[in-house]
Amino acid sequence: MTLTLGPLTVPTPVVLAPMAGITNAAFRRLCAEFGAGLYVCEMITSRGLVEGDETTKKMLVFDEAEEVRSVQLYGTDPVYVGKAAAILCEEYGVAHIDLNFGCPVPKVTRKGGGGALPWKRGLLAQILERAVAAAAPYGVPVTMKTRKGLDDEHLTYLDAGRIAQESGCAAIALHGRTVAQAYSGAADWEAIGELVASVDIPVLGNGDIWEAADALRMVEQTGAAGVVVGRGCLGRPWLFRDLADAFAGGQTTALPTLGEVRTMMRRHAELLSEHMGEERGCKEFRKHVTWYLKGFRAGGELRRSLGLVDSLADLDRMLADLDPDEPFPVSELGAPRGRQGSPRSRVVLPEGWLDDTDGTSIHLTEDVSETTGG
Repeated sequence: MTLTLGPLTVPTPVVLAPMAGITNAAFRRLCAEFGAGLYVCEMITSRGLVEGDETTKKMLVFDEAEEVRSVQLYGTDPVYVGKAAAILCEEYGVAHIDLNFGCPVPKVTRKGGGGALPWKRGLLAQILERAVAAAAPYGVPVTMKTRKGLDDEHLTYLDAGRIAQESGCAAIALHGRTVAQAYSGAADWEAIGELVASVDIPVLGNGDIWEAADALRMVEQTGAAGVVVGRGCLGRPWLFRDLADAFAGGQTTALPTLGEVRTMMRRHAELLSEHMGEERGCKEFRKHVTWYLKGFRAGGELRRSLGLVDSLADLDRMLADLDPDEPFPVSELGAPRGRQGSPRSRVVLPEGWLDDTDGTSIHLTEDVSETTGG
């Protein structure tokens, strides 16, 4: 089973969801070493790219092994988004652009961005049309990611699918939660199936894919053309190996021992150090320790020490204290990973946002640099 996005063919219908501070070049390389898929760069802002913001440019780093460069773009202004799409194609050689309309973070939605924007159907269409037109001369497919809607009373996903198709998007990814849910509760796979039935372009399903079997079940239940995996791969880059095996009709490889996880941790830190320098790379690695060791018996003192690691030599010394024969904790299979939280009582929106569904005449403020994802 493959995934076709315009002229781009993805050997395994799996997409790594952009996650701020996580899916940098090192993490994408690590995941790609385990299995085929489409590995998307951290979300960048269109205004930041157009105005040459240094933070934005530093995020647009690709590993030498990345043959297919994929970037998620955030924006609320059609002109900026169009210009940014052209820059990505011409100057960075990207092969795929994804537009983020799923971020539920209040500092984004209060400005009408992320998961709030699809409420303004007219504005959404303008942004998509500009991006598609800018990328078309380069043969680069544009996709979009969205959520079900603001909340259960303000759903937008079916309209978003129609607009995406009419605008020339190559696919649409649907996270089966509303903005109000954020990452809480269960993802609504039925909504993904409804979107599949309502559009002719590929639909990618996102939400509650913790194991390879979940991905197969989602595709079978919804008819989705592929899946988007986010939190399920935190501390588990081998999930992409399992996904590739599963979609190829093979048997999932045995669960890794702590010794094998230890090797992955070392490789991750090594790749981060190659891209960022050893000191910064090790500091970036710290956030991943909890995810890698989740469920294992590693003692609290060792975990704390790993959370302060600042060199590869220290990391090697600490990792040597882990029991290489300890089996993977089966209690962690199928369990949520990463942020979850609670649903919000209301979605923070610009004043008067719900008054109409057009939005083509409004001007939204877009930060030069954002660090949140959807």
